[in-house]
Amino acid sequence: MSSSTGPAPGLPVRMPRPRQPGRHRRPEPLAAPEGAPAFVLAVPGTPSAATRGLAEEIVSIARSELPGLNARIGYLDGDDTEFPSLRAVLAHTAAERSARYEQAVAAGLDVKEPEGPVAVVVPLLAGPDNALLRQVRQAVMDSKVAAELTDVLGPHPLLAEALHVRLSEAGLARADRARLFTVATAADGIILASVGGEEAVQAAGITGMLLAARLAVPVMAAALDEEGSIAAIAEQLRGSGSQQLALAPYLIGPEIDSALVQAAAEEAGCAAAEALGPYPAIGKLALAKYTTALGIAPQSQGAPVR
Repeated sequence: MSSSTGPAPGLPVRMPRPRQPGRHRRPEPLAAPEGAPAFVLAVPGTPSAATRGLAEEIVSIARSELPGLNARIGYLDGDDTEFPSLRAVLAHTAAERSARYEQAVAAGLDVKEPEGPVAVVVPLLAGPDNALLRQVRQAVMDSKVAAELTDVLGPHPLLAEALHVRLSEAGLARADRARLFTVATAADGIILASVGGEEAVQAAGITGMLLAARLAVPVMAAALDEEGSIAAIAEQLRGSGSQQLALAPYLIGPEIDSALVQAAAEEAGCAAAEALGPYPAIGKLALAKYTTALGIAPQSQGAPVR
């Protein structure tokens, strides 16, 4: 029985755990630096409620990885009302930063005038698409705002992981890397469908090699936006012995009409997985582009790929 002064003699007393020294010490959580440029996700394609939901989920993942992140969404084909355009978002972000500085000066605070980029723009693209990237650059120029533009998200091992998951969700691949059980509908050849022409196909091929290593089946990249590309790769895979093909969109989702993916799958005579969408790795990769531009690195970026 304990008294008002503490536990009775002989009972164990919970003591605070000492701080872990050295390399085994738990890393302190990282937060966005004060006054850091805004993270602006540049979303391609025709805006829609589904596109907005996808973009908001990706931004939510980025915010959870880096607390305090000032994140915005700008649409390449936005209308500046329901779906704000990238140009308008950048201009509004710059105006807000100027207003905060002026308010601080008016309040008599000793503050420095903001320097460096107003925003870091991250294109929501798995691979290079010169036409869409030109739109992003033009929107940045039209905004007359100092903004830094990052590379696209891929190629990257996390995208191979995401493709693997989407294929397994569709019953087209084994879910585990150890291959401890079979899936009757698992494909023995994968068509990795990209958009953006030959450069995009080459970039997708790098992620395709990582996916092939995970699945132990051949993976070949093709272009959704080049007539005959999907059919040619399907024929090549079948010629090398693959009998049951699957199409894996190397796309986040908004870049292209989903009907084109289904049409390509029908052309190749195979089933298709879903686009990458708001898979957690997409948000983490988008944030990684931002933090790399600023020279900071959230702890989670170093986690191994499963």
